[in-house]
Amino acid sequence: MSTATEQSTVYRPAEASLNAVLAAGEQPPRPGALSASLTFGWRAMLKIKHVPEQLFDVTAFPIIMTLMFTYLFGGALAGSVTEYLQFLLPGVLVTSVVMITMYTGVGVNIDIEKGVFDRIRTLPVWRPAALVGMILGDMFRYTIASAVILVLGLILGFRPGGGVAGVLAGIALLVVFSFAFSWVWTMFGLLLRTEKSVMGVSMLVLFPLTFLSNVFVDPATMPGWLQAFVEVNPITHLVGGVRSLMAGTWDAGEIMWTLIASAALLAVFGTLTMRLYNRK
Repeated sequence: MSTATEQSTVYRPAEASLNAVLAAGEQPPRPGALSASLTFGWRAMLKIKHVPEQLFDVTAFPIIMTLMFTYLFGGALAGSVTEYLQFLLPGVLVTSVVMITMYTGVGVNIDIEKGVFDRIRTLPVWRPAALVGMILGDMFRYTIASAVILVLGLILGFRPGGGVAGVLAGIALLVVFSFAFSWVWTMFGLLLRTEKSVMGVSMLVLFPLTFLSNVFVDPATMPGWLQAFVEVNPITHLVGGVRSLMAGTWDAGEIMWTLIASAALLAVFGTLTMRLYNRK
């Protein structure tokens, strides 16, 4: 008897009232591609704020690289640490920033393992926004690494002939290439199962690209078969472009090849990444 009474007193809202609550106001407009990408970029920045240890690789690693190679090879290759630094620092700048691009793929893989991307894909936003935003956030890390190396270089005696404009142009060229190059590791982050696998594959690719280039020595001193690889290595053209901008000579050929390589990387690996992301 009491059960029947309790059931009869259960409140059931009328359909009209329910519709009035659910449609109380105008629905907000769907965010655009740029707005969604910037929002996810801000999410990447907040991750750095809450876990500042993520900046270790863009501060300590560049400092170690600069000091180690400057004082290790300066006297032997150029006879003077200061003289060698004018040649080396743009190359170390490129090496350090390109090396840390692999953490984009690592971050994607971690988010997938934690189920973050499963929740993001249910949102009514532009599908690539999460990936584009993550890479936009990483561009801030690339800029910090560049600033750290340049400040250290100036303290050690680096004097760019191109002045402030040349330095800023060199950093801009490096960040543009790094943005495009990050899509390679984003693809591996989606393709491989664990973050350790992503790091392993990344280092397997990055070490030959960065060390078998014109970063540390003039390619003319290398064997002919190695020069053939160095000449087609995109890192070689990137270093040549950044070096010329900072020196004030502005090598149009190297800059153009770097921009072409960036566009090709973005077109190929950006497309492959989105196909994997949609099928994941």
